[in-house]
Amino acid sequence: MYDVNYHRPSSLEDAVKVLKGAGEAKILAGGQTLLPTMKQHLAAPSDLVDIRKIPGMVGVKVEGGAIVIGAATTHAEVAGNADVLKHVPALSCLAAGIGDPAVRHAGTIGGSIANNDPAADYPSAILALNATVVTNTREIAADDFFAGMFATALEDGEIITAVRITPPKLAGYEKFPNPASRYAMVGVFVADTGSGVRVAVTGAGEDGVFRHEGLEAALGSDFSPGAVDGVEVSSDGLLSDIHGDAAYRAHLIKVMAKRAVSSAA
Repeated sequence: MYDVNYHRPSSLEDAVKVLKGAGEAKILAGGQTLLPTMKQHLAAPSDLVDIRKIPGMVGVKVEGGAIVIGAATTHAEVAGNADVLKHVPALSCLAAGIGDPAVRHAGTIGGSIANNDPAADYPSAILALNATVVTNTREIAADDFFAGMFATALEDGEIITAVRITPPKLAGYEKFPNPASRYAMVGVFVADTGSGVRVAVTGAGEDGVFRHEGLEAALGSDFSPGAVDGVEVSSDGLLSDIHGDAAYRAHLIKVMAKRAVSSAA
């Protein structure tokens, strides 16, 4: 690995100072993507800013009728938290299916959505649940946060501090995982938010996570697995790789959508 300066700030203000004062600083939360890329010499930050010890960055609380999850909360903590299990069980199930135990006890929800890997699980949940991404400077609606593969609305020096989710009436998530990586070849999160049905797809899009309007319209009229049958899912804009072509992924979107609706109900 390259030489790197390690920082463990005790406040957001200190973290921002380091980010602005360093040449090529990166935020370190779980490190499940950043550290492997550094080891492979695909990334060479001058400084690492470890945010895990900043007060308020870890944990789950119920606040104003919403679930608020600290950005540095691990997947394992999300999966096992009683409030998440009670109010958004689909999110708990999603977190429990990420990677393996080592990944789940190190990786964080904030790191996942900030990285916005096109096959990551959390982006589909954030988008389908119409969550709010809270940073040190503002609040960003889910529809405005994801900006394409590995891209988000985050600006330089901006740090995700929490994710706020209003509990849905119903929600479900199902994915077809790659057998080696456990990343989603296709994952579909469906949610009846009370003000409409939202369906988000991960693992399949050439430009990362996306909402599917056809599935939303069908499930908005009839929230049942059978409603998915009449929806046409185009292969346009879907990924083709060694694991499956675009047509196969289009088929999987319908299959996973039906399963997600069944699990929600």
